[in-house]
Amino acid sequence: MPGLLSRKSFEAFDASVDERHARAELRRQVARLERELAGLVGEAFGRIELDHRIVGVGGPPRLLDLGELEQLRDELAERIGAAQVAVHERTEVETSNRELLRRMLDAPAEFKWVRISRADVGEPGCGGWHSRPRLGPLGMLMGWWQVKVSSGCPLPGRLAAVEQEAQAAQPRRWATAAGKAGGGEGRGRGPGAETDAGSAA
Repeated sequence: MPGLLSRKSFEAFDASVDERHARAELRRQVARLERELAGLVGEAFGRIELDHRIVGVGGPPRLLDLGELEQLRDELAERIGAAQVAVHERTEVETSNRELLRRMLDAPAEFKWVRISRADVGEPGCGGWHSRPRLGPLGMLMGWWQVKVSSGCPLPGRLAAVEQEAQAAQPRRWATAAGKAGGGEGRGRGPGAETDAGSAA
């Protein structure tokens, strides 16, 4: 019996590790985990941001040894576990918000000024639902509440117009500030002020 437990007794067996087979198996596991993580990232896209990055092994380009492949596999498994928890928690929040939206649509007066965005219920886009009084202050006094659906994201043309208005207003603010700093001498003078003065002379 003691001979069976001695280290020398194992020398008669071929217990060497087939590294090629082990490497292929680890790469297969890594590929499967990468696909699973990519699926979770795609499912959460636009809803939450998942940490899917894995720190690479330093050094020059080379084949990873068995220990490094095992480490990569374990890190991917940890990322997947954390991603599954995050997606599950976000799904619960969105489900609760959809129930809240259903109740708000049924009874807007019970959810005064409540605003729910499309992102809150897991839908793409910039729109949302807002419980507000019909006909402004009169509706608020009379208890006439409604859920208004927003039109969604602002159009690119409107955003460009706002930026142009802001840029055009900047020189006017500078001119007003310069006029005040100069004691009022240049107040109200525009680009054609000198021409008008010259023609009047």
